[in-house]
Parts: sequence; C-alpha cells; structure tokens
Amino acid sequence: MSLTLNAHADGIKRVAPPGSNFPISQLVTVPAGSQLTFVSGTLPDVSDAKAPKGTIAAFGNTESQTRSVLNKLRTALQSQGLDLGDIVQLRVFLVGDPANGGALDFTGLQAAYSEFFATAEQPRTPTRTAIQVVALPLPGALVEIDAIAAKAP
Repeated sequence: MSLTLNAHADGIKRVAPPGSNFPISQLVTVPAGSQLTFVSGTLPDVSDAKAPKGTIAAFGNTESQTRSVLNKLRTALQSQGLDLGDIVQLRVFLVGDPANGGALDFTGLQAAYSEFFATAEQPRTPTRTAIQVVALPLPGALVEIDAIAAKAP
C-alpha cells in the first residue's frame, strides 16, 4: 500500500487516503509546539434577503451555504494571520435538503468544498468528517462547519 505524504515547510504532514484522489487528508500530523486555533461552528449568511426569513430559500442550497460558510471561515482565520490552507480538520454538519427528499446533499457540499481545497492556488487538504443532523440552530441553515487550524513554530 502506497500513501501520498505531503510535508510542507511548516512541518505539518498530510497523508492522502490510499488509492484515492478524494480531496481530503486521511491523516494530518501536527508537530509539537504548533499553534492550534479552534474555530466554532460557523453558519451561512443570508443570500436572498427577499426570501422569507428562516427558510432555506433565504440561505440557498447546500452548495451555496457551504461556499458562504467557507468564506466566513477564511475571513475569521485571516483575522488571526491564518488561512484555509492552515486548516487540519473540518467537521461538517449537514441537514437533509427537502429538495433532495430529505437526504443530505453531499454533491453540493463537495462542489463548494472543491473550490477551496486541493486547488492549484490552495493545494492543502484537511481531514474531514461530514455528519447528517436533524436540524441546526439557525432555521433555514443546511450547513454548519467547525475547524481546527495549525501553524507550526
């Protein structure tokens, strides 16, 4: 079995899933003494202010909500001198989309996620867990994401 290991100058090592080109890391090793930053669950912004408040229409589908959340995570990290490439772990909470018969829209999640990770501009990938939940604290939200970022000394 061959593992793809990506070690960056910062000493953080990322291991791709064996035999897969899926844009996540199976393992991430953070060296001792690294600065860890924990980002609370982040929810999407309203994308259509004309839509009824607290509805999916107000926030958009899973893809647009994921894009909104990842942009908010980027802004929060940048305020601390970090960026999305410093994320080592993401946990994604998804509500089933009624437009999908109540199933989570993994394709929508992946479409937006792929704009931010494993790209030519930002090649690093975090470990990631996606979990379907019954509801989120913000009515109309389909996506909430929390993160851990690391910066080696």
